[in-house]
Amino acid sequence: MTLDDPLIEEAYRVLAERPGFLIRRLHQIHVAMFMEECAEFNITPVQYSVLTALMDRPDLDQVTLGAQIGIDRTTTAGVLARLAERGLIQRRASPVDKRMKLAAITAEGRKLLRRMDKKAQRAHDRTIAPLLKEDRAVFLRYLLHLVDASNGYGRAPLHLP
Repeated sequence: MTLDDPLIEEAYRVLAERPGFLIRRLHQIHVAMFMEECAEFNITPVQYSVLTALMDRPDLDQVTLGAQIGIDRTTTAGVLARLAERGLIQRRASPVDKRMKLAAITAEGRKLLRRMDKKAQRAHDRTIAPLLKEDRAVFLRYLLHLVDASNGYGRAPLHLP
């Protein structure tokens, strides 16, 4: 399908020229591919991101963790609760500030990530597979540039360590 295709309705042609529409649509497609590849694990892409972030940075508080993957506090709290229920993370009060809860990945969580690794990567690869091999790195570089340049506009800006 191309924008020159006479079968494309004018309304779609207008939407197909809007980057926000296309980015949202590509995100929907990627989530579907991720869920298909990783169905046996019953983990969402956001849960996978949280576990991945905790892999090398144990004992992160909810606010810092959310900022490192660009999700808001409420979403972070819900994701952490679901992961804790499954024994994939553990939460404990901060020794410095008892109001703050710290999260750490458990051995079970690490094991799950290792088991998911190839299938999650396959979902990422499938998302960009229609691009020529030499264009994939360029596409990712452009995405990173767009995210970095406009990060402050996000509801939950990304703050990498």
